[in-house]
Amino acid sequence: LSVNTQLLAKVDQLMKVGRNNFRPPPKVESRVVRIELRNPPPPVNFTEWDGMIRLLFNRKNKTLRAVLLTKSTIKLLDENIRTQRALNDNNNRMTDDEEKTADQIIEEVVAMEQWKDKRASKLDLDDFLALLAEFNKRGVHFA
Repeated sequence: LSVNTQLLAKVDQLMKVGRNNFRPPPKVESRVVRIELRNPPPPVNFTEWDGMIRLLFNRKNKTLRAVLLTKSTIKLLDENIRTQRALNDNNNRMTDDEEKTADQIIEEVVAMEQWKDKRASKLDLDDFLALLAEFNKRGVHFA
C-alpha cells in the first residue's frame, strides 16, 4: 500500500494525534496526512507494477533473488515471457535475451550490483521503478 501510494501521490505528514484523543485509546500513535495525487501520473503500466510489487512483498524480508527464484514465480514469468514473445513475433531471429528463460534473466538482473543481496523492504520508489524497467528491457513482464 505504501509503495503504491508513493507511486501515485505525494504524501505529507501534517501532525501527530495522541492516543488520548480517542476513546478507548488505541495502542498505536496516529497522524494526519495530506495526499496529493501526482498529475500526470508516472508513465508505468500499473497492472504490471502492482504484479511486481505484490510478488516482491509476498516475502518482503527475503532477498530479491530468493523471492524471484521460487518455482511458482519462475513458472509464472516463463508463461508471461512466452506470451510476450508470441505477441511480438515478427518471424525475426531472436536476440540473446529472447532465448533466455525467466530464471536465467532473473539471475542476471539480481546479480547486478544495485540489486545484489537487496530486500524489497529496503528499496525505495526509484529502486522499484528501475527494477521494473530492467526486467521489461529484458522481456520479463509481471502482468
